[in-house]
Amino acid sequence: MSMPTSKRSTLGFTLIELVIVIAILGILAAVAIPKLFSITSDAQTAATNGVAGALGSASAENYAVRTENATKGQAVVNCTDIGNILQGGMPSGYSITSGAITNGASASCTVSGPGSTSATFSGTGITP
Repeated sequence: MSMPTSKRSTLGFTLIELVIVIAILGILAAVAIPKLFSITSDAQTAATNGVAGALGSASAENYAVRTENATKGQAVVNCTDIGNILQGGMPSGYSITSGAITNGASASCTVSGPGSTSATFSGTGITP
């Protein structure tokens, strides 16, 4: 004699399976959200460092060109003058702290960017 078998149709997930999935998603969100804010800050710092690097390169190139031919390039007697020699001009949201630079000397200049970030670059002075 055979025993009757019950056929139970399973549709969907059990409550415990849903609770486990929600708990895992909660843990992932708790770990990922703080990283997202850190990435924004890191991106602002990297962008400011990139602008500082471009300003330092523009200053060095301007000095080399103007030393070779005084009719080319621009005079640099202050850190803020370097923003004018950057091709395309200074990006919006960035500013250079004023500081005198003597002819033929290098000075440490500071650029400030978004999120209160700042970076230094080397500026080389050249007279008009």
